Amino acid sequence: MPKKRIAVIGAGAAGLCSAKYMRAAGFDVVIFEIGSQIGGMWTYLNDNGLSNAYRTLHINTSKKVTSFHDFPFQDHVQSFPDHTDMHGYLTDYANRFGLMSLIRFNARVSSVEPAFDPAKGELPKWRVRTGENTQEFDAVLAATGHLSEPRHVKIFQDHFSGEYLHSFEYKKPEDFVGKKVCVVGVGNSACDIASDVCVTSEHTFLVARSTPIILPKLMFGLPFTDITRKIQRSWLPASFRRRVTQTLAWIAHGDLTKLGFKPPSHERLHVTSNGTIVNDIAYRRVHLKQDITSIEGKKITFSDGTSHEFDSLIAATGYKVHLPYLAEGLINGDPENNRLDLYKRIVPPGWPGLYMIGFFNTDTALNMIFEHQARWVRDIELRLAKLPSEAEMRLDIQSKSEWVSSTYKKTPRHGLEEEHVPYLEELKHSNRVMRKLH
Repeated sequence: MPKKRIAVIGAGAAGLCSAKYMRAAGFDVVIFEIGSQIGGMWTYLNDNGLSNAYRTLHINTSKKVTSFHDFPFQDHVQSFPDHTDMHGYLTDYANRFGLMSLIRFNARVSSVEPAFDPAKGELPKWRVRTGENTQEFDAVLAATGHLSEPRHVKIFQDHFSGEYLHSFEYKKPEDFVGKKVCVVGVGNSACDIASDVCVTSEHTFLVARSTPIILPKLMFGLPFTDITRKIQRSWLPASFRRRVTQTLAWIAHGDLTKLGFKPPSHERLHVTSNGTIVNDIAYRRVHLKQDITSIEGKKITFSDGTSHEFDSLIAATGYKVHLPYLAEGLINGDPENNRLDLYKRIVPPGWPGLYMIGFFNTDTALNMIFEHQARWVRDIELRLAKLPSEAEMRLDIQSKSEWVSSTYKKTPRHGLEEEHVPYLEELKHSNRVMRKLH
């Protein structure tokens, strides 16, 4: 039989990982990259316009946890690599596994559409268009990520008369020297940015509308994620894993409500990793507020009744899924609010041969999960495993949606939320079932 042709969209970590596994399986692989470099979000000032990296960005997990299983970081790389280290690592990965020759740079995919009728039982065939060029593939792996389309809060844009920007646009702290800065959010980017600018700004406020678990970067002289990885085992109850992590975070930082955070709600708490923000708040380099009640010009009023004027408002308010290249009707759900109807976060029911890689938020390094997803897809395309029926996939999606709704806060971020230990077990179990179906 002729080799299957596989299209991979995006030359970031997810795309390179997917291409590596597809190529190793013997498929004819083409990687389409919109820019002139690999690395995706880890390429600072990437000319593809889709990177949210800032000059001081470091990864949140240690290099041991972050590396692909068969390609460790070099010994000289720091424990928490920065974006330069990550770009170099991904470049070395691409060279090591012969991926560079597969990449078509400056190739913007304008459309992906089916060239077959699944209702008639026809084999998958997908038409991929870039510029004036159209090619057909047996499968398409979309690895363009979900962190490039900022989610804006209308009141910030419409009512704040000073400098407004989304955290996606933030690049370096020098731009805010001597300014009065308000950062909204309490995720990784928000805390990084607040810690970045607070040293040289006139004053910096951080608005934490929810209560996080703030994990330290180091504990007992070790990367925190190197410690917690030892309890990430499927045979340990999830409640135990969470309790141990929360207890270690409490040992490191104590009761965060004493710093001004809201008391924890009943929902599962959001995890943020930052090495300095707790000290910045304790030293009053960063002033913590719980919410914004109104904005008039440059004046922002907070829920405690106080008001302050600011030069800059930086909104770390998350992202929304943006898939302009996919033909209408391929993926159902509510992409605007980060809900995608995908079986195992990968497959749109009814459309064999189309796979979404990396469309999730999780509690560990992404590369590990990219590998599991790529191997899962590889087995389907090798016909070692067979997807369940469309009806079965939709039932599974509904069950996952109900679980997310009952477990997490009802926010757009949590539409893509996954704890990695149970999710990887899901993938392994479904692979075993699909192999029996085959």
